[in-house]
Amino acid sequence: MAVDTSEKGFETNIEAALIANGYKKRVLEGEASALFKQYAIDVEELFAFLEDTQSKSLRALEKSYGPNYKEQVLKRIVEQLKTSKQGLVECLRKGIKDRGVTLKFAYHKPATTMNQLTNEWYSKNRFNVARQVYYSDKHNNSVDMVLFLNGLPLIVMELKNPLTNQTVEQAMKQLKFDRDPNERLFKFNERVVVYFAVDPDEVFMTTELKKGKTYFLPFNKGNQGGKGNPLVYENYRTHYLWEEILAPDSLLDILFRFVFIKKDDILDSNGDTIEERKMLIFPRFHQLDAVRKLEEDVKVRLVGHNYLIQHSAGSGKTNSISWLAHRLAKLHDENNESIFSSVIVITDRRVLDKQLQDAVYQLEHKAGMVERINKDSAQLANAINNETRIIITTLQKFPFIMEKVAGIDRKKYAVIIDEAHSSQGGKASTALTNILSDKTLEDAYNEDRIAEENLESLDEQIIETIMKSGKQDNVSFFAFTATPKPKTLEKFGTLGMDGKPRAFHEYTMRQAIEEGFILDVLQNYTTYKTFWKIAKTIDDDPEVSRKQATKKLAQYVSLHPHSIAQKTEIIIEHYRNFVKRKIGGRAKAMVVTASRLHAVRYKIAFDKYIDEKGYDDLKTVVAFSGTVKDGEISYTEPDMNKFSEKELPEKFNSDEYKVLLVAEKYQTGFDEPLLHTMYVDKPLSGIKAVQTLSRLNRTCPGKEDTFVLDFVNEQEDIKASFQPYYESTSLSEVTDPNILYDLQGELEPYQIFTEEEVQKVNELELNGGLNKSTSAQTALNAEIDKGVERYKKLSAGEQEAFKAAATKFTRTYGFVLQIATFIDVDLHKLYIYLNYLLRKLPRDKNDKDVYLADDVALEYYRNQKVFEGSIELEKTGGVELDPQRHGAGGAVEDEKTKLSSILEKLNDRFGTEFTEEDLLFDEQVVSTMTKSEDVQVRAKNNSYDNFRLAMKERIIDFVIDRMEANEKYTHKILGDQEFQSYFIDKIIAEVYTEINAG
Repeated sequence: MAVDTSEKGFETNIEAALIANGYKKRVLEGEASALFKQYAIDVEELFAFLEDTQSKSLRALEKSYGPNYKEQVLKRIVEQLKTSKQGLVECLRKGIKDRGVTLKFAYHKPATTMNQLTNEWYSKNRFNVARQVYYSDKHNNSVDMVLFLNGLPLIVMELKNPLTNQTVEQAMKQLKFDRDPNERLFKFNERVVVYFAVDPDEVFMTTELKKGKTYFLPFNKGNQGGKGNPLVYENYRTHYLWEEILAPDSLLDILFRFVFIKKDDILDSNGDTIEERKMLIFPRFHQLDAVRKLEEDVKVRLVGHNYLIQHSAGSGKTNSISWLAHRLAKLHDENNESIFSSVIVITDRRVLDKQLQDAVYQLEHKAGMVERINKDSAQLANAINNETRIIITTLQKFPFIMEKVAGIDRKKYAVIIDEAHSSQGGKASTALTNILSDKTLEDAYNEDRIAEENLESLDEQIIETIMKSGKQDNVSFFAFTATPKPKTLEKFGTLGMDGKPRAFHEYTMRQAIEEGFILDVLQNYTTYKTFWKIAKTIDDDPEVSRKQATKKLAQYVSLHPHSIAQKTEIIIEHYRNFVKRKIGGRAKAMVVTASRLHAVRYKIAFDKYIDEKGYDDLKTVVAFSGTVKDGEISYTEPDMNKFSEKELPEKFNSDEYKVLLVAEKYQTGFDEPLLHTMYVDKPLSGIKAVQTLSRLNRTCPGKEDTFVLDFVNEQEDIKASFQPYYESTSLSEVTDPNILYDLQGELEPYQIFTEEEVQKVNELELNGGLNKSTSAQTALNAEIDKGVERYKKLSAGEQEAFKAAATKFTRTYGFVLQIATFIDVDLHKLYIYLNYLLRKLPRDKNDKDVYLADDVALEYYRNQKVFEGSIELEKTGGVELDPQRHGAGGAVEDEKTKLSSILEKLNDRFGTEFTEEDLLFDEQVVSTMTKSEDVQVRAKNNSYDNFRLAMKERIIDFVIDRMEANEKYTHKILGDQEFQSYFIDKIIAEVYTEINAG
């Protein structure tokens, strides 16, 4: 007997498993089918459930409405499902009221076994499975499978089988394009809670059908650190969906204790709400799995244990924390007693405060379950003493919490630690370090350095506080992080069979990237070397600290006006030419600066350049904490932005502002999906590199990629930072534009296209694009079809090889165009042609969508690129962190060396070299100028910019006056425009600083 490989056979097996799990088979035909098409409810099953559980209520309604009471009750139900505040979700949990009578649609499993009647009602829920369900009289369409709870069609599944050449991709397309959201069955939050697209290998889900805008999320377990599902012995890879997730008890648990409605405000450019967007949140597999496993472990082991949940950035930790907090607050032991007196959530994220409160209220239907501590420790003490179920507080109060819970006998606590507590800008670090700003640049640097070091060590401070408190048998800790440090693993990790601590639950960065839930921020990464020159400004050659001298020299150069001005031009022009068209013209960028003083000077430089160029399509906003002094001028974030700090996230989200300049603030814990590009002008390593660059990884409609332009860091260092938190990452070779000629050579022997056809397509592209000609579209298709027909005549292997080479060519060329001094007209024409050809080539079932670049333009940049390409992380199965290497390292003995030696190595590294004679010349020019009374007056009574403007011409006079002292060097200054510009900026900055420093 032949194997049944059909989609119907797949349906049959799923149906059989559901029936074995407690469902009953339901066939909708005759009157039942007609009523379902009218109401999108299995009317017969609904009233059977109501009669079985609420017969007295029905009799009251029958008495009130008369013989046609069912029709009136149905009318009321349909109305409430449509108009109640939370729609279907609210009606499921609270029921509906009709003429003084409450009708319940389902009964959830009680938290305890003490209420016998409630448990009896729970057992009377009716679960049905129906196949090929016809839902409208307008057409003859049906959905593959519907799961009903008490007559309500809560789960819709479209099933596909690869053995019939259809996959989950076709199932998603069917739900997207063949199901009308205006049909009663498919209206948002009125009947269906979730739609599943399913094949034997993968599952995807969505909670709202919106035609082409429908957004599916993966609902897969993951496979060896990546996407998909693991191999299962003698079963489908996706069996867990119908055998575990949709089992009656599991489904009710999800409906009553996970699903909720999230509300987001859509803002205009003024920050005013123009629309409220509702989303029905259904847990993803890793969220559901983590929360349930944590709950089960606590039930068995009770209080006094620690848990580390390592979930990738952007993986929905806010929802996971909300669900866990609620479930722990409701958790009872076998004696029906609460396991925890209170659940305390440590976070600095306001979004979590509101979302957790909203979610818990929907799940619990009563106020007062959640209290946010926004006053003082007395408020926190009262909340703990009164056993408020869920308490939200900040890191600053953590020592007080530990002191308080340690001193209360017989009370037990769950403490959830949110990694984003250091999110938006150093308030915690300011409170912990109490640093006062000063006038000098060095003090400003020290302030930023100490603040950042404290910010980075917050995890360690939490752990130290816990350790100082000793073993707390009455407290369980649940730490959420994407990037655990060694100390975090040691304190919160679960010991494995090998005796080593590891996360209790993982959702890896690799899986999140492969599933498309977050973007790979290392995919398009470019590094630059900034060429700068250092001159010794003292005659002798003292022994100094290598580390301190190098740092000071680097600080001087990075803050130099010429350096900032040059990078400002690069960033703005790159943004305008390559970035602003992304995400439908809404793409935004972040500039990561080395300190608050850098951020201030960048903001001034950006606004000046934008004004000089007359650009009216680009506005910047800056983010830094406290007050920054540059000379005698003080700067604050609100003064520079012209609005308050708390307004910044909403303002930046609007279409008005495009570039955000940051100094530590907003580098972590800031979620803005429209962030597409990051310009890095700051050393990054380890966790800080991962957290900062991960600001780009959030997805949104129209966002297909990201871009990083790094002025400071090396690709090897970035890779080393990401590798431990990936699952595991490998570095691709530098993209050499010459590879395009090799790829072109690979394509030509297949004889798919001719030079004439490539030329014709480009002419049609140009003319049709300019004139928006529909006739050009016809001719374009006809021209491309010639290549398609030749392609079809190739063998399967040749087709695969050609398509792979063509795809690589378009991707490589598109990337080179991101920012490269490279142009070849013939290659550009081939790029245009192949973009069209690839769209029309027959699709193999294993093909993924080919990336097709946005409209492109060739631009030139003067800076030297030293790396561009993809930093690819390696699939190693995981990395063991070395506590010494990845932790807070001990003090390193600083070497002493000659300043001339440091200068020599720095100049070697950055490609330049000064002679002692040249150094002396610079020094003497500075000395002569600082002694000039006229120069002194101008320096003391003008801003730096005004002083620079006045001195640009004068400085050449000082150079010519000293020409005899170093004729060769003078000719270099006068004859090399680029060097002259550098020299002028350097000398003016030194003169201005020296005069004003006294």
